Amino acid sequence: MASTETTAKDRDGGDLAGLEAGLDALETVQTGRRPFRQTFVEKILPPVIAVALVLAVWQALVSFRIVDDPSKLPAPGAVWDVAQRSWLQGELLGYIWTSVSRGLLGFFFALLIGTPLGLLVARVKFVRAAIGPILSGLQSLPSVAWVPPAVIWLGLNNQMMYAVILLGAVPSIANGLVSGVDQVPPLFLRAGRTLGATGLKGTWHIVLPAALPGYVAGLKQGWAFSWRSLMAAEIIASFPDLGVGLGQLLENGRNASDMAMVFEAILLILTVGIAIDLLIFSPLERWVLRSRGLLVRS
Repeated sequence: MASTETTAKDRDGGDLAGLEAGLDALETVQTGRRPFRQTFVEKILPPVIAVALVLAVWQALVSFRIVDDPSKLPAPGAVWDVAQRSWLQGELLGYIWTSVSRGLLGFFFALLIGTPLGLLVARVKFVRAAIGPILSGLQSLPSVAWVPPAVIWLGLNNQMMYAVILLGAVPSIANGLVSGVDQVPPLFLRAGRTLGATGLKGTWHIVLPAALPGYVAGLKQGWAFSWRSLMAAEIIASFPDLGVGLGQLLENGRNASDMAMVFEAILLILTVGIAIDLLIFSPLERWVLRSRGLLVRS
């Protein structure tokens, strides 16, 4: 009997020790740097392989004459030659900077408007009932639909570009924040009120930090809508005083029936959009999730 009790105690002690070890492992933050080889294999190599496969299929379609009309599908080398010529002429960076500067500035204005609007909709029931459905409808409205009225209202100028960006991005940012606020546990709000964090103080110290994951998701979507809205505006509303951005470059290629230039513009638009996401929004999202224990540093 004594040996049986001892065995049971040992088993219980082992189980508790295993549980404690597991909890300690979960709470432990690994601060060591990952080996470059592991980072290369897990993060760098997969997209490189994907891009190489796309280029290989693209080149195969041209080389085996599956698509034998260069006016419909130019070879990757032809697109590279056009981009290289733009670079040597000092125009490529100008195309990129014209669009990126507009997009980031317009997104900044959308952030300043969408954040307080989202808080207002999330925290005031009457405002949510009045404006919430409108914001959802505006978010589903294609950005290109705003270009004609913006041109009529404001003319062919940069103000028109920023107006289209705002109309495309503000609903996404506001709805993202509303979604984040809705997911804040009620216990946090009650604890904040108990500690005296009410009104603006409660919003700043309790609601906004707790709603950050949803808010950051809304920011990422807002940037995507900003970029797409800007491209639509640049394609439709072309004017010499506006300069040549990536959208205007795409339209110039279409007007000239130059598919190499069209593909150059498409690839640049895609590259810039991905680069902004990887350099700004993805690190911000990882930091927010990691700070809440939702993403373990591997």
